[in-house]
Amino acid sequence: MDNVIILGSGCAGNTAAIYAARANLKPVVLEGHEPGGQLSITTEVENFPGFVGGVQGPQLVENMKQQAIRFGAEYRAGRAVKADLSKRPFRLELDDGMALETRTLIVATGASARWLNLPNEQKLIGHGVSSCATCDGFFHREKLIMVVGGGDSAMEEANFLTRFGSKVMMVHRSENFRASKIMLDRARSNPKIEFITNSIVEDIFDVSKGYVTGVQLKNLVTGESYTRGVDGFFVAIGHIPNTKPFIGQLDLDEDGYIVSHGGARTNITGVFHAGDVQDRKYRQAITASAAGCMAALEAERFLESEGH
Repeated sequence: MDNVIILGSGCAGNTAAIYAARANLKPVVLEGHEPGGQLSITTEVENFPGFVGGVQGPQLVENMKQQAIRFGAEYRAGRAVKADLSKRPFRLELDDGMALETRTLIVATGASARWLNLPNEQKLIGHGVSSCATCDGFFHREKLIMVVGGGDSAMEEANFLTRFGSKVMMVHRSENFRASKIMLDRARSNPKIEFITNSIVEDIFDVSKGYVTGVQLKNLVTGESYTRGVDGFFVAIGHIPNTKPFIGQLDLDEDGYIVSHGGARTNITGVFHAGDVQDRKYRQAITASAAGCMAALEAERFLESEGH
């Protein structure tokens, strides 16, 4: 029987592990399907406090993990595929067939960016391909940037990226956008944004050079394929919160994000949330870490109140 099980090993899960381990709760961290979270596929992180010259994303999460291990956290490969939160102790079934029981649970499973699944997309993530404008916009000063998407977040990212890029091209598969009128009007009135509608991206170049140099587009009306030179490629078609094992148990919103019941609390006593699995707005390494701290403090106080 564990005191605390933490699901996820990104900034949220690792910070929760540091705090819980220092409180002598001997937390167990299930690393999840993407160990290290979204930072594990990021290269340079320049906005995490304390690193004057920046830090590599994988190095930052590994440092956090080692810090947690130093205080007694235990890390295990694997993820929870099924959860029974109807009674305590909570029971988790793992992808390797094992089952674990715990007094408290911190869900820090994150949200996975939706990708276009293009042939070269994954190979160029961190080398010009990104799903986070606030993380990576700075690296594209005076460069040509392309954003794919049609919702509010795509408009927001495009507007934000005009602070850095010389030009931002918005690609969308139709002429109708999901974005709200105010966000669409704001993007349309920005002189740096060019709209490329009724078009899809077929591939990204150039893997042989190791960074983004251009894309192949296809006009869905004419059927014509052509190339455009770009330096930065941002995918803004949404995120998928990793909450599948909790459907029907935790309160989730229409997109599957955990609904907070104040602080780091969920609707189930003893289950806490941290990071992008609940936060659809900020999605930063620092806010995820802060949320992990909150969840661990809540779990610690909860166990204390029960005399553990």
